[in-house]
Amino acid sequence: MATLTVFKFDSPDGAEQILDKLQDLQKRQLITVLDAAIVSWPAEKKKPKTRQLYNLAGAGALTGTFWGMLFGLIFFMPFLGAAIGAAVGALSGSMADIGIDDNFIKEVQTRVTPGSSALFLMSANAVLDRVKEEMQGVSAELIASNLSKEQEAKLQELFGAE
Repeated sequence: MATLTVFKFDSPDGAEQILDKLQDLQKRQLITVLDAAIVSWPAEKKKPKTRQLYNLAGAGALTGTFWGMLFGLIFFMPFLGAAIGAAVGALSGSMADIGIDDNFIKEVQTRVTPGSSALFLMSANAVLDRVKEEMQGVSAELIASNLSKEQEAKLQELFGAE
């Protein structure tokens, strides 16, 4: 089963650095990165930059359309004003159908701010004890996950989050 997890980092390049590390872990078969996307928001910029990591493992990867819609809802729609409210409502409704609701969107909006970055990770088959060992010293905040509470607690412990 695939896991969607969102981590926030306190620097604009934190997500990029951890993605490099995750790709190395994938080469060593300690995790399967199905797809990922990064949001990087330099402190001096009005809007964040986004980047999708295309199709790392084939069939499990999400499309650019999905990431584009999600990031549009979270980061870019608020800047466009109320004139497109109906379109935002329809898009928001379609995301809710796949488990991404308004609470998720608001949570990411409030936590990912100028001077930070976020990693949106679709993964599977993680060897948690080995991944934990490799992630020593990495500090990230878990924003959202489709894991159970117990699995989330282990993940927070892994990344040193509270």
